[in-house]
Amino acid sequence: AETPLDQVMFETDSPYLSPEPVRGMKPNEPRNLVHTARFAADQRGTTLDEMAAASTANAMRFFGLDQRVLGQ
Repeated sequence: AETPLDQVMFETDSPYLSPEPVRGMKPNEPRNLVHTARFAADQRGTTLDEMAAASTANAMRFFGLDQRVLGQ
């Protein structure tokens, strides 16, 4: 909850630790990342959309990706 929003990113490389509410699902899949992002948004008192937008912008900046490639 205390991490600055401009430093938040989420990763999907956790094949053996699925998030709630799909704990026990093996292997974990990238589509389950939404549960982690939703939990983080709840901890910050913000929306999933705001958390997703921030983490996407942070990843784009971190990896030096051009947002125009994604049509943003």
